[in-house]
Amino acid sequence: MKRFYIAAAILCLFLTSTVLAKHRVLLHGKSGLQIVEKDGTTSWQMSFGGIHDIHVLENGNVMVQRNMGEVVEIDRESKEVVWSYNSRTQNGNEGKRLEVHAFQPLPNGNVMIAESGVGRIIEVNRDGKIVKETKLVVDNPHPHRDTRLARQLENGNYLVCHEGDGKIREYDSKSGKVIWEYEVPLFQERAGGHGPDAYGNQAFSALRLKNGNTLIGCGNGHAVLEVTAEKKVVWQIRQKDLEGIVFAWITTLEVLPNGNYVIGNCHAGPGQPLLVELNPKNKKVVWTFDRFEDFGNNVSNSLLLDAAGKSNR
Repeated sequence: MKRFYIAAAILCLFLTSTVLAKHRVLLHGKSGLQIVEKDGTTSWQMSFGGIHDIHVLENGNVMVQRNMGEVVEIDRESKEVVWSYNSRTQNGNEGKRLEVHAFQPLPNGNVMIAESGVGRIIEVNRDGKIVKETKLVVDNPHPHRDTRLARQLENGNYLVCHEGDGKIREYDSKSGKVIWEYEVPLFQERAGGHGPDAYGNQAFSALRLKNGNTLIGCGNGHAVLEVTAEKKVVWQIRQKDLEGIVFAWITTLEVLPNGNYVIGNCHAGPGQPLLVELNPKNKKVVWTFDRFEDFGNNVSNSLLLDAAGKSNR
């Protein structure tokens, strides 16, 4: 009997650890931007519209998009916008149809912005002046689908997810030429929509790993792939590979300092986690964030604050 109670206590502890957050999470949902503490309480909240990218600066301020066309820096204490750049009205874009789905604050203080619709990546300084511009290759141009997440790599090149093309392209930062391209596989017949039954190859995220491989969040392909420079898939998680979890639209990817992957699971519906952390070596789930009632079905981006500045995202 004593052994039974010990086993029950261990099981209870395990279940509790997988339900209660062990990370401080900054994310966006139906209640706006929120910081959720490790104990599940909300410590900061701000009303805000839909976003696809989010960053925290060294000073603690939050940088997000506003109205899918403007990048803003928000002072976390006052909740006031202290800097902004509007791609729809600045530097020659007046009157053009465009959207911003990705941006990145750079170490030199400039901000990289991917502009869908006009097909370019720009780097702007804090005065709003363009200091660098790179034209993007887009096979199927559309202001809503040209790009999703884009990142500047350590070598200065740009790694860009082209949602409408279903491709990941790496651009040489000096010449602007595409030096690597990967076409995201279509695992089954296309199906419209956004939920678990939708299907396509509309990639949302891509990260360059320390080993030189590329980790790809396949969007409505419901998968995460690791591919080599030679385009060979060497690791993957598919839609129903994890017991009790169904992936829908794979969005944010984050590689933690301990090597674990955090995967954004958008449009998955009630009963499914919004975030999943797993050990890639054994594909064991070590943490989930399931707050559908609080955040809804459109959590497209998140950031673990306890790993901010240390993770690869």
